[in-house]
Amino acid sequence: MMFVKLSQLLLLLLVVSGAIGLENGLARTPPMGWLSWERFRCTTDCMQFPDECISDKLFRDMADALASEGYADVGYEYVIIDDCWLAYNRDADGKLQPDASRFPHGMLDLSNYIHSKGLKFGLYEDYGTNTCAGFPGIIGHMEDDANTFASWGVDYVKLDGCYAQLHDMDIGYPAFGDYLNRTGRPMVYSCSWPVYQEFNGIKPDYEAIIKTCNLWRNYGDIQDSWDDILSIIDYYASKQDEIIPHAGPGHWNDPDMLIIGNFGLSKDQSKAQMAMWSVMASPLIMSNDLRNIDPEFKAILQNKKVIAVNQDPLGIQGRRVYQNNNVEVWTRPVMPVQNNQSSYAVVVLSRRTDGTPFKISVLLELLGLTNPAGYAFEELFDGVTHGELLPTDDFEVRVNPTG
Repeated sequence: MMFVKLSQLLLLLLVVSGAIGLENGLARTPPMGWLSWERFRCTTDCMQFPDECISDKLFRDMADALASEGYADVGYEYVIIDDCWLAYNRDADGKLQPDASRFPHGMLDLSNYIHSKGLKFGLYEDYGTNTCAGFPGIIGHMEDDANTFASWGVDYVKLDGCYAQLHDMDIGYPAFGDYLNRTGRPMVYSCSWPVYQEFNGIKPDYEAIIKTCNLWRNYGDIQDSWDDILSIIDYYASKQDEIIPHAGPGHWNDPDMLIIGNFGLSKDQSKAQMAMWSVMASPLIMSNDLRNIDPEFKAILQNKKVIAVNQDPLGIQGRRVYQNNNVEVWTRPVMPVQNNQSSYAVVVLSRRTDGTPFKISVLLELLGLTNPAGYAFEELFDGVTHGELLPTDDFEVRVNPTG
């Protein structure tokens, strides 16, 4: 895998404004942060697994790591609690409440702690009678639950779709988004609306979704495996003509969490996920143990040039433009822009299993890079520059196997 940037020569920075898809004005670039689900799932036995259970301690630890280990400095700002934080019953007034043994200080106290670190607080719920793990859902309590989230200082809401009627989602997700907005507290709204419908044969109404949600899941939960990442990449490639037009500032396709630093990915596979999530303008939401992460993986997650591609203000999602010999090329238009010609971020992704890097050579113009003024060529993971290329020049690189 290789990640490069081909920048316009005679660069001129322009101010670019994107279309607003949601009235809350949030997530103008893809959200960045940390979420518990992939790495810690629904571990609730704090006696046996004190450092892994879904508890007040876990999220304070992760807030500490984000703030002290350089993650916040490069843009990771949300600490998001996924499923299994709730008590199995609402309180006597019908309000949501956390599990008292695992969150003994309550959610507002935890929220205040996260905010004290200069970070933002995210929380999970479900548009259904129950969450996926069987805790109370929001059906019948949407206005109260939105107000509860606001009173706890929530900055980001992830709304799942278990135990819900699929056709009701077209009404329910917008309704809950409206209740969130009515609280007056800015809360990024992450929806699972399209994935549940699509997996059950219902075509998602993306025009409605972008008016309601800041980001949305299109595909299944990510697992800790390279094969699973490839399946997500294949889905996005197969659907790119359908879903790319709906992505932009304030509203993003979400291929799920970064799993870099866990158990399943090599160094090159980790680079590949980081590069692909950046070129696809995906939210960069990590799910790993930030207390125990090797320096080489930390460096991948904190690569400022790659993150800058992800956070590019043009907000254009990249696409696959080339396939040959089990190698593919993805491109994304990025700043700077001159004379209506953009620069490009380019990912060269190898699925090969050879024991040596594989050389590819393709004309730039065949990749859609046609500016006659040419491009300056820089590899983003290692910072090496390679001079200038014209559209009629061959783009030649050697890319490591990732399979």
